[in-house]
Amino acid sequence: MPKTMQQHNFSRDRKVKVLATLGPSSGSPEMIEKMHAAGVDAFRMNMSHGEHEAHAGNVQSIRALERKVGRPITILADLQGPKLRIGSFADGPVELKTGESFTLDSNRKKGDARRVHLPHKEILETLAAGQILLLDDGKIRLQVTKADGQSVETKILTGGALSDRKGVNLPDTVIPVSALTEKDKRDLTFALEQEVDWIALSFVQRPEDVAEARRLIGGKAALLAKIEKPAAIERLDEILELSDAVMVARGDLGVELRPEHVPPLQKQIVSKARKLGRPVVVATQMLESMIKSPTPTRAEVSDVATAIYDGADAIMLSAESAVGDWPVESAQMMDRIAARVEADPAYVDRVHFTETLPEETTADALSAASYNIARTIETSAIVCFTSSGSTARRMARERPSVPLLVLTPNRKTARRVGLLWGAHAVVTKDVEDFEEMIAKAKRMALRHKMGEAGSLLIVCAGVPFGTPGSTNLLHVVRLTGDELEVR
Repeated sequence: MPKTMQQHNFSRDRKVKVLATLGPSSGSPEMIEKMHAAGVDAFRMNMSHGEHEAHAGNVQSIRALERKVGRPITILADLQGPKLRIGSFADGPVELKTGESFTLDSNRKKGDARRVHLPHKEILETLAAGQILLLDDGKIRLQVTKADGQSVETKILTGGALSDRKGVNLPDTVIPVSALTEKDKRDLTFALEQEVDWIALSFVQRPEDVAEARRLIGGKAALLAKIEKPAAIERLDEILELSDAVMVARGDLGVELRPEHVPPLQKQIVSKARKLGRPVVVATQMLESMIKSPTPTRAEVSDVATAIYDGADAIMLSAESAVGDWPVESAQMMDRIAARVEADPAYVDRVHFTETLPEETTADALSAASYNIARTIETSAIVCFTSSGSTARRMARERPSVPLLVLTPNRKTARRVGLLWGAHAVVTKDVEDFEEMIAKAKRMALRHKMGEAGSLLIVCAGVPFGTPGSTNLLHVVRLTGDELEVR
């Protein structure tokens, strides 16, 4: 281990992870440290806002904090994706009246109450009669009556005030645009230069979007696909196969879909991700009222609790921590809700409502066996040695009742598992033989307060040591309490 990072005995009293967005309210070294102490495990940089210089400063602050606390801290860079917007109006905001007609066209002339410029040729060429357009985050609802590739005539289903540059959503249309704009590609290059751990891809409509991003990332970071469009739901299985993790982006889903459709979809996405062993983040408006209030509503607390009961790997703060008045209190509230839910005796049954059947591999069989051993006999932790993190992901998928201590020689791996349910990663030198493996497992479990004299540990690894994806060994050992004397 490099001398710049000294190990500390630090672990959370919960398994679900807290991801917090950085912004004007939280973009200082002091606030980042306070939020981490309050319960934040991973930090999100929203590339839709802020300059590269500010984001680079946040990365430096997080890495400095990482060295100070001696723990790997996860950084996620969230790409903006295409932003579809209408043009502007000649005389300010207009009022669209329900039942009347409104046209969107390729004419660059400023608009009025009858028409407006739509500077997206691909949308004009794709839309057909009967399809729905949403303007201004879904506040205005239009239905296409006629389309010729140059203009789209619509009937106003839900009217209202409309002003310059408001957003356009097409809930029942796959738009022939890449999920990565030129800005996204510049932001991606920057994020990879900063050595962030995760890249979040917005505007995913199809598996090809994920494949393109994965090619550009080139293995330098893990890839999280944001599920925020109905088209992505229709091809969810394929998108999950190509992704390292997914996010239930409920805010955007709630624009393009009716609000009542979002809760069952959240459960569906979480369940499918868990079955495939993909970490899943539930995000958006979780403690929305805490942007201005020091306490959340009871409904918001229940909403966060539901995501935890469903078995989400991580829960996310957005505006609450980025621009809100109470970023530290928001993190503390997430931490307290998670700890209380996981202390519920019913939590274990609820979190295992989703059946995660092992694949026909040795690694999956050993992960399932570790879970069953921990459930059958009293153990204090599962210790897994991993280079790539695949062993940790398989173990976490089982949602074991005991902590998961992940020992890896790869700092990048340790940082990436920061979004993984129950995983406590430690960067340590690789082992060379069985005896060294057992001695290190015991020593690290004691050092990180995951056992005491007399406790049983489950140890999982791959032989030959240091070979990624070779998990083939499971061993149960008893701590004596003398292991810390061995260095």
